[in-house]
Amino acid sequence: MDRLYGGFVRRGDLVFDVGAHVGDRVASFRRLGARVVAVEPQPALVKVLKLFYGRSAGVAIEAVAVGRAAGATSMMINADNPTVSTASLAFVSAAREAPGWDTQRWTTSVQVLVTTLDALIEKHGLPSFIKIDVEGFEAEALQGLSRAVKALSFEFTTIQRDVARACIERCIALGYTRFNAALGESQAFVSDDWIGGEEIARWLTGLPHEANSGDIYAALA
Repeated sequence: MDRLYGGFVRRGDLVFDVGAHVGDRVASFRRLGARVVAVEPQPALVKVLKLFYGRSAGVAIEAVAVGRAAGATSMMINADNPTVSTASLAFVSAAREAPGWDTQRWTTSVQVLVTTLDALIEKHGLPSFIKIDVEGFEAEALQGLSRAVKALSFEFTTIQRDVARACIERCIALGYTRFNAALGESQAFVSDDWIGGEEIARWLTGLPHEANSGDIYAALA
């Protein structure tokens, strides 16, 4: 993880971890010497983040979701697997109909506040890198970003390739020209060569369903 993120993050940089969960990426960013804004809307996970990082001067915890506009939304909680809790009804619907997802259950919901990436930048400063992992809400989050940072990543799933394609299109509109990807939790790029937006979209389309998920990285030229 440190090797992968070390290609984007330098000591003293600011990083946004959107969908911080329990802070495994926060730990990596901190080891690399970055200051981190950890964004996580799930109340139970916010408690964990505060336990681990609440006294760290290098970590700011934002207990909110990130979307295209400020407001509030319903967060659907998967108590048995909180990492797939989501603010996206479309994600839940896609999962219920997909092979391999039949054991997942979203049994409760909670109202959470929503902010935007632009608002977080205004509050905390311009990050060098933004990591976005918000279970089908990635395109909504990117709609709230009006200017490119040096690099970012967003999670994709093979049950919602349309969301990933929308993210790619948004990245292209923001000026990103170089793309790569990592499958699952491999923490390794699928290729040594960075490619264009159209090429990464074709790669995504060609993935088998069993690939399940991963992250697409976008960088400026």
